[in-house]
Amino acid sequence: MATLTIRLSDEKHERLRQMARQRKISINKLMEEMSTATLAQFDAEVRFRALAQQGSVKEGLKILDKLDAAFSK
Repeated sequence: MATLTIRLSDEKHERLRQMARQRKISINKLMEEMSTATLAQFDAEVRFRALAQQGSVKEGLKILDKLDAAFSK
């Protein structure tokens, strides 16, 4: 396991400490949870972009047109 040192403003550090306290977890656990969520979001974006490159713009626009029609009723 690695150790990471970051510099934060005192205000931001205090807000993170309050957030961790409210969730009844350590700041370390809070940062671990936040980094996990951020990495999951990044992975989803990478997968989406890879799939989008394989797809057809024309077919994608047709699907969006169907969605627009379905939700504009």
